[in-house]
Amino acid sequence: MEKLYTMEERPKIQVLYDACNGIFSQKELPCFQQIQWLKNILDIFEAVDVGIDEFSLHGTPQGLICGHTVSDITYIHIHECDKFSIGVFCFPAGAVFPLHDHPGMTVLSKLLYGSLYVKAYDWLKVEKSSCGIISGVASTVMDGMLNAPCDTSILFPRSGGNIHSFTALTPCAILDVLSPPYSQQLGRPSTYFSDFSIPSLPGYAILEEKNLPEDLVVKGARYLGPRLRYVCIDFKRKMLLKHHSQARPYLGSTSSNAELGNV
Repeated sequence: MEKLYTMEERPKIQVLYDACNGIFSQKELPCFQQIQWLKNILDIFEAVDVGIDEFSLHGTPQGLICGHTVSDITYIHIHECDKFSIGVFCFPAGAVFPLHDHPGMTVLSKLLYGSLYVKAYDWLKVEKSSCGIISGVASTVMDGMLNAPCDTSILFPRSGGNIHSFTALTPCAILDVLSPPYSQQLGRPSTYFSDFSIPSLPGYAILEEKNLPEDLVVKGARYLGPRLRYVCIDFKRKMLLKHHSQARPYLGSTSSNAELGNV
């Protein structure tokens, strides 16, 4: 039988997966304290924790992905189920991920290295035309730079900058947790938008749906970080996980985490 990690041995990505599995598998929506707990877990991540070498310009003896040699937007798939997904977007300098939304989702994003220009909006008024085109008025949530290291950002279905775009000012990478993940079949497609500022209303814009940009290319890469152990969390452990996340955020391996067992 394969050995499970002890609490002290668990890689950060395993801690993140276990927490997501416990929180997003609940019947009820996560509470603020649980989302804050996930944020605190993500806050301590570094590129090497997901198999990326952010410094090397050539091959690495550890067999990691060289972040600075990525020539296209690249997605590293780590995990996806019907409740949540975990993955990393790597960007070369100058790459642009156009304005897009996250319908009905909670998203936590950790900039692992580099600098990124972010423009983000939330809807004030949105409507769908008779031909199915989405448009409306949105307020600006962010229009500025992020420089690693920085705190994890969180967006919600109706707040936090649910519609955003990225421009990589340097090579950079973003670790994303989405719950629930995109699903065309379940009514959660990724929709792209053009934005038009309103001169008479600074901080507001008109957003109009547009087709998937033809020049948007996202390549895939194999995950080279620590192997995940997929363990079912029973009802009792899920309740302990819920209680623990409400009591205090996870800030590293301490004796107070022992109640969760080897998950």
